[in-house]
Parts: sequence; C-alpha cells; structure tokens
Amino acid sequence: MSKLVTIFGGSGFVGRYIARRMAKEGWRVRVATRIPNEAMFVRPYGAVGQVEPVFCNIRDDASVAAVLQGADAVVNCVGVLAETGKNTFEAVQAEGAERVARLAAAEGIAHMVQISAIGADAESKSGYARSKAAGEAGVLAHMPDAVILRPSIMFGAEDDFFNRFAGMTRFGPVLPVAGAETTFQPVYVDDVAAAAVKGVLGQAAGGVYELGGPDAKTLRDLMGDMLQIVRRRSLVMNIPFGLARIMAFGFKIAQTCSLGIIKAPFTKDQLITLRVDNVVAEGAQSLETLGIRPTAMGSVLPDYLWRFRPSGQYDAIKESAKNLRKT
Repeated sequence: MSKLVTIFGGSGFVGRYIARRMAKEGWRVRVATRIPNEAMFVRPYGAVGQVEPVFCNIRDDASVAAVLQGADAVVNCVGVLAETGKNTFEAVQAEGAERVARLAAAEGIAHMVQISAIGADAESKSGYARSKAAGEAGVLAHMPDAVILRPSIMFGAEDDFFNRFAGMTRFGPVLPVAGAETTFQPVYVDDVAAAAVKGVLGQAAGGVYELGGPDAKTLRDLMGDMLQIVRRRSLVMNIPFGLARIMAFGFKIAQTCSLGIIKAPFTKDQLITLRVDNVVAEGAQSLETLGIRPTAMGSVLPDYLWRFRPSGQYDAIKESAKNLRKT
C-alpha cells in the first residue's frame, strides 16, 4: 500500500502545493483542516481517494492524534498572521506545533516537516515571531531530526501579498505601505513545497533551512515591480511607524466593534516584524542546499497579476492595437 502523509493546513496557501506534489509522488495524502467541506478542491490532485480532506483542530490532542494514525510522515503548515478568538499565536503556532510533534513521535512517525518563518526569534518583541520560535523548539524537543523551513514572504497565484497590494491600486493614485524600506526576499510557494517534499521523503537532513528567492528588495521596490506588471501608475507612500501604530490601534477597535466584519489591514504586531529585514541569513542552509533553484518573481507574477491591469486580459491587445498604423 502507498505511504501516507498527513498535512496539517493542507488546504492553505503552501499546504495545497505540498499536497499536490506528494500526490504526484504516489503518496496518499490526508489533508487535516478545520473545515473539510471548504477543502474539497484538493481531491482532484490525485486519483480517486488518494487525497482526502479530514477534520482536525490543532488545539486538541484527540483530534490531532486521530489524523496521525497510520501516517508515515507529517507536515505542519498551520499558522496565523493575526490573532482571532482562540486562535492565538501561542495556541496555534507554539502549542499546536509542539502537539503535532509530540503525538507524531508517539505514533512512531519517522519524518516531520515544520513550516516556520524567517524572523522566528524567541527574544523578539513580536508575538508572532516568538511563537514561531517556540513552535520550532517544541517540534525539535520531540522530533530532533525534523526539517524546519523558514520561508520569507511567499508569492503565488493565491498569495495574500502581491494580490492584496495589486487590488489596492484600483482605488486611487496612492499606494500606502508601512515599512517601505524593509528588505524582503520573496520565495515562490511551489519552491517551498518542493523543499517540504524533500523533507517528507527523507532527502533532506534534519535542521533549519531559510528559504528565499533570487531577489532581495525593499518593499518599495517590490511595489514598483508589481505596479509595472499591473500597468498602473501609483505613488508608493511610506507610512511612518509612529502613525502606523495609531492606525493599527484604530483598526483593532473597528474590527472588535464590528465583530470581525471589518478586517484590520495590519496589526501592531505586524508593524514590529516590519522593522526587521526578512531575508536569508548569511551562511544559513537554503534552497540551494536542497538542490532547488529559486524561481524568479518575474517568471510567475504576470501569470496571475494580469487581472489587476486596467483592461484585465485585454490590456495586451489594446497596447498592441496602439501600434497599428492608421490606413
């Protein structure tokens, strides 16, 4: 019988790419998610019955243990960018990751891959960064040979980074950002998935890998690249951190008073992380260590950002028509 991998958060942004790759490797894939009915799109990744979404609450021992039964490997992709209700940084990214590793070890599972993030730091002022570091420590305490992947900002068709900012360009000539001079090293989501697969297959030595693409640029420059692709002219305006903190406080009140209907575009904790460059550390194990050639943004972004152009899919046709000579 084919081997089985359980992927926590397997219907999320990076998780779905890992699930697709594992199905192509011939493995059975168990996608552990809070809402299986919203994850049915993963089933066509493989043959009938090869990829199945199942319910799991990463905050509950019994729930996690149930989806680990019979698995040969496990991948944990679960994470939150902002805290909501019981889904706090501590509960999901620290306790949740430790729970998966502890119960995986008890099940006798050989390989584990933990998706963390560049910037994970037990001493950080950011709750997000501290919880990521705590999650890594919890995983390694039970699965010392686990593969820890720390990607920078990930890009891909379903991302919440370039898609969000490209969408904002539709509403005016100014594109406001906080941390415009902070440097990022965006990595293609499928490259991260390829690294995770190597961990599942035992083709990567245990340890921490920092994953970044071939281009390290400031947020301002990344927005400039995006604007060229969507063919819009917007002024990238940096919001000073002091003003951004006041705005974040106001957004939090609005979100609370609206019972979550109004979503805060950024939080105070996210502003803390924006003060630190998000790039692969010198000497760190990386995609190249795993034999994976990083994919350039320019070869992927136009494939999904075209819809934000003024004329969408017809924009290129209109530009070509301008070059026709009048007869």
